[in-house]
Amino acid sequence: MSHNEVEIVAGCARNERKYQEMLYRRYFPTMIQMCLRYTNGDRERALEILNDGFLRVFKKIDTFEFKGSLEGWIRRLVFHAISDYFKQNQKYLDSFVFSEIQPEAKTVGGTEGVLSNMYYDDLLKIIEYLPPATREVFRLYAIEGFNHSEIGEQLHISVGTSKWHLSVAREQLRKLLDKQTTSISLILFFLNLWL
Repeated sequence: MSHNEVEIVAGCARNERKYQEMLYRRYFPTMIQMCLRYTNGDRERALEILNDGFLRVFKKIDTFEFKGSLEGWIRRLVFHAISDYFKQNQKYLDSFVFSEIQPEAKTVGGTEGVLSNMYYDDLLKIIEYLPPATREVFRLYAIEGFNHSEIGEQLHISVGTSKWHLSVAREQLRKLLDKQTTSISLILFFLNLWL
């Protein structure tokens, strides 16, 4: 029997295991891919982060108001879990390698990727300086975890255009970061994740 999102969310809000399992199973494949992406394929760490993310989802599910996609809302909470994991486990940061990091992206503005002080909301404020289309591609790719094909479908643009916007976002964020004087460490960490 198939249940719709409203039923599943309501069941999760009532803390019913059956609905929690449905939600977990429905979104597990997408969310584990996002976690694997940020942990360079380390399945054990990815599962640890994912389970923390879903714990956050279940604790906050009663706040979901259907003012956007449930998947997008879950992605944001899982991304917060990823962010918090790397802030708390800095011993992994030096060896952290994202499959798409370019060699020159390891250092931005002459500062090594040593991280600690900036929070997710601060990062989002920096991203707001990007042009709207570029910002949306960057958000979908780096924060929401979509690939270029999925972004192209959502925004009705080609894969090449999506890649171009991501490239522009990287360059503009590098320039913006050169101007930052406080809380640069964590921004650099996230840039290294996405570059």
